[in-house]
Amino acid sequence: MLSLLIALAAQGAPNRLPPAQALPAPGAEEQLVLQPINELFAGMAAKDGARILAQVRPDGRLTSANGTEIKTTGWADFAARFKPGEGPALEERLVGTPAIEIDGNIALVWSPYIFLMDGKISHCGIDHFDLVRDQGRWKVLNITWSKRTTNCEAQ
Repeated sequence: MLSLLIALAAQGAPNRLPPAQALPAPGAEEQLVLQPINELFAGMAAKDGARILAQVRPDGRLTSANGTEIKTTGWADFAARFKPGEGPALEERLVGTPAIEIDGNIALVWSPYIFLMDGKISHCGIDHFDLVRDQGRWKVLNITWSKRTTNCEAQ
């Protein structure tokens, strides 16, 4: 590939890389990795802290990187924020095909996301999930995400 790019550059071709290849659709094991993430999002939408905690390892963390501000919290504190019937309707969605890497009993998922409140985009960014296989079942250990309020519609 590098020799092709050099040859094109030598012929006066514009300095552009070839288009990126789309990620393949998740296979069976990747679908199992996505399952606790989807259930976690469903628990958030239902405002059900117990449902959220059922998908995670309690020793994990959540980390938000909003500009220069970094905030971390534990799963118990995060789940306690969700009270059935309180506040706006919440929905978080992964956008496109997430990048998923698996090695034995660890996995990571990296994906753009959008977060909606009462059906309107609140913010967006990148979600990075660390997962571990715990007694034969995938669980979310950590989530780290970026957060912005601009250019979310393009997601």
